[in-house]
Parts: sequence; structure tokens; C-alpha cells
Amino acid sequence: MPHPLGSAPGKIVAVHLNYRSRAAERDRHPRFPSYFLKPPTSLAGSGDPLTRPQGCGLMVFEGEIALVLGERVRQAAPESAWSYVRWVTAANDAGVYDLRHADGGSNLRSKGADGYTPIGPRLLDARALDPAALRLRTWVNGAPVQDDTSGDLLFPFAQLIADLSRTITLEPGDVLLTGTPSGASVVTPGDLVAVEVTSADGQSTGRLANRVVAADAPLADFGALPNPRPEDRTAAYGRTSAYGRKGGAYGRKGG
Repeated sequence: MPHPLGSAPGKIVAVHLNYRSRAAERDRHPRFPSYFLKPPTSLAGSGDPLTRPQGCGLMVFEGEIALVLGERVRQAAPESAWSYVRWVTAANDAGVYDLRHADGGSNLRSKGADGYTPIGPRLLDARALDPAALRLRTWVNGAPVQDDTSGDLLFPFAQLIADLSRTITLEPGDVLLTGTPSGASVVTPGDLVAVEVTSADGQSTGRLANRVVAADAPLADFGALPNPRPEDRTAAYGRTSAYGRKGGAYGRKGG
């Protein structure tokens, strides 16, 4: 299958918390953005499966707006940083919170597995977009679960690029995942997650659609195994979802 970006990026940088609605949901209000890395091997395209390892019950979706860099960026100013973005598309920053205990805060195993960063299906030309007027929507099994705009960001896209480029060189093709709004929660095998980004003038990425499937073999026991802590379960489900469901996955008891 062709790579969703044509060729693999050097790095995928993800923002921890960047929507006001998510900050309110988490009751966390950061002064500055913070980040983690996902490996390029986690990239996938629309239609590819999201595989939940055996023994895991906290598979989480996070609809996001993804930026693809078009030029090398080093110490960009916030006023010019947006000009380095070439493409905008939809993304799902998926993960299994059952493995967060093993990561020491890096999110590597909980969010870096193969296929855990689907993006697409279409790339929008960033030069024709207003970065403050993008709409992000997510559906699970056809039901809307996330709906927010880039006007609700704590840290605008240009600030993220400028901030990162103070100390890290960003290369053409690098991907920046810009955070998820409220409503992200747990999904189970069989669920279909769809994410779409649209512009103020009606341009659309199309719906990025990925179905959750169960792994057909257990994880080998020579590494850390699923061991969800109470705080991992709380983080996976959220205190109360955006649609009034508390501690449950879209009308089902979470597995």
C-alpha cells in the first residue's frame, strides 16, 4: 500500500494539550505547549486497521488536525512560522492507555505502535487556508463525538512551529499533530472512527476512516504487559465526555 504521505517523514511531533475544551475536560491549563514524539512507522492511511493488543481495554481515539511541513524550519518567528506549512490533513492520534505505565511519560508504546497515526485521506494546500478557521470533527460508528475549531486552540499553529524550531530543526515532510478537543474516549473492536477537517470555504480532507480490530496473538511476555492504573482509566474515558456519557464508551460498557 502506498505511504499516506508518499514517503515517510523524519519525525512526528504531537502536542499534549491544545484545545480549551480539552483543557476544561482535563482540568489542566498549561502555560506553554508540551510535546511527545511518535515514530514514522506509526503512520497509516484511511481504511487501515487500528489494532488493539490482546489484554488491552483502553484503546482511545483522538481526532486531530495534522500539519505537514514543506520547508526546513529553524528558529522561525511566530509571525512567519505558518508559511513553512505545506499541507493540512486529518489525523487520529490513537493509543492504548493500558501501556502508559511502561512509557515513563514518553507515550512510545502506548501511542507509537504501527498504524496508530492514520492521516488523510486528502492533503489540503495550507497556502490557501486560514489556520484560525479550520473545523475538526470526529465520528464513532457514524455518531458525532468531537466538533471544534482551530479558533479554540490554546496555542496557535504558528506558535507551535516557532516554539519547536527554537531548539529542534523541522524538516520537509515532518508531521505535527496539533492536539485533540474534548470528547476523545475509548473504542472497542468493531468500532469505526472517522475524522474530517474542513476549511471556512468548504475544502475538506474527506473522512479519515479506520476500524478498530482485535490483535490475533498475545503480546510476548518478555516486555511490559497491559496494566492499566486508575489514572490511566480516568484519562482514557475522561471525567465526563462532551456528550454527557460518564465512564462509558458511547453507550456501551467499556471493555
